[in-house]
Amino acid sequence: MPPAAPAPSSPPHLTTFDSLLGRRIIETHIWAVQAGLRGAEAYDLFDGYCQRLVIDGVPLWRAHVAMETLHPQWNGYGFTWRRDLNAIHPEQYEHGVDNEAIWVKSPFYALIQRARGGEGEPSMRRRLEEGPDQRDFPVLAEFFALGATDYYGRLFIFGKHGDPSHGSGIVYSFTSDRRGGFGDDDMTLLQATLPALSLAMKADAGHVIASGLLGTYLGEDAGRRVHSGAVRRGSASGLRAVLWYADIRGFTTASDAASGPEIIDLLNGVFETLTAALRERGGQVLKFIGDAMLATFSLEEADSAETCRRALDAADEAMAKLDALAGERLAAGAPAVSVDLALHLGEVLYGNVGATDRLDFTVIGPAVNEVARIEALCEPLGRKVLVSAEFAAALENGDGRLESLGRHALRGVREPKEIFALALSEGPTNAVSESRANDVAATGKIVAPPA
Repeated sequence: MPPAAPAPSSPPHLTTFDSLLGRRIIETHIWAVQAGLRGAEAYDLFDGYCQRLVIDGVPLWRAHVAMETLHPQWNGYGFTWRRDLNAIHPEQYEHGVDNEAIWVKSPFYALIQRARGGEGEPSMRRRLEEGPDQRDFPVLAEFFALGATDYYGRLFIFGKHGDPSHGSGIVYSFTSDRRGGFGDDDMTLLQATLPALSLAMKADAGHVIASGLLGTYLGEDAGRRVHSGAVRRGSASGLRAVLWYADIRGFTTASDAASGPEIIDLLNGVFETLTAALRERGGQVLKFIGDAMLATFSLEEADSAETCRRALDAADEAMAKLDALAGERLAAGAPAVSVDLALHLGEVLYGNVGATDRLDFTVIGPAVNEVARIEALCEPLGRKVLVSAEFAAALENGDGRLESLGRHALRGVREPKEIFALALSEGPTNAVSESRANDVAATGKIVAPPA
């Protein structure tokens, strides 16, 4: 272990700020505060800070910053700045990092452990060119081999005990390749201005976390609207949209025969398969309702025929992949299910509904009820994907994949509606559907299952 050479938690005392160093500290501090107040993003904040250091004569070769976040996919994110590339590279870190063995041997991990041990704002200085004892972490040896001479790391904690809603903290590293490394003035400039930069980065981290969580739990479009100020109860606007409603067939029976973890895994697999078909086609998942899913394709700024074709393509792809998923699960001895899907087109109200202290950003209106009623006909009609006459008409020149099944009564809807079925690219309907379809053909009656 090298001799302890921690940087002080606060910059060395300056007798005056009238010197060149003092003016640089003030200018950088003001820049960071103003950029934070303007809502500058972390990418621009860190890039701008590193550029200012170089302009001020700091021999900076490489710099890195990383923060934790709250996101179902990512544990954190960071940025690496390189002088030789004149560029900054963004990074995202997944939960359960595979290279954990590398992580626990890193300077950042050591700083975090020191903070957890009670050290307020731990820092680390390593003069890499002074000998092997200064290169006590594998990455420091790598930096030295690339020409680095000096390394400085610093951690700041957000909040008294770390606040996940703003990111629990931020950690930096700065590396020089000049012989002798960073000078005293360089270190003073870093130590004096990093707190202001960190406050600006914290402000952006809170915005990023809130945006990510709203998008994850409300949907991308709904989350963006709420984050932009659409929060008043009763505030809603008209929306013309394609409605996508999918429901797992026989879910109650399947859930009774499987364990809790198996059911969660089943739902995750089904919902991911359905959602994946929507992502690249403009579909927005509005909500998961138990074993069902409601999504929309907005027609506000889109061609109706093209939007409906994208929705049909998504349905076709999803059904094929769900068949493949069911086969894989059955082969592995895991529970498998089939999914019924309905597509409709209509006018809905899109906005906030609920109690004063508990709101839901959703769609309401007769069209929403109708798409659910159409989906309920999938099993008795022996089809996996049904669409409404309004949806079929919006295709203008039609679609060779649609087949009219005649007019059928929908529960709660006054007049019978013409229903169309999507001819899937591959995969037959299951035996249960075929049996129900035969019953319908023999009796001429349709009995919708309970809602």
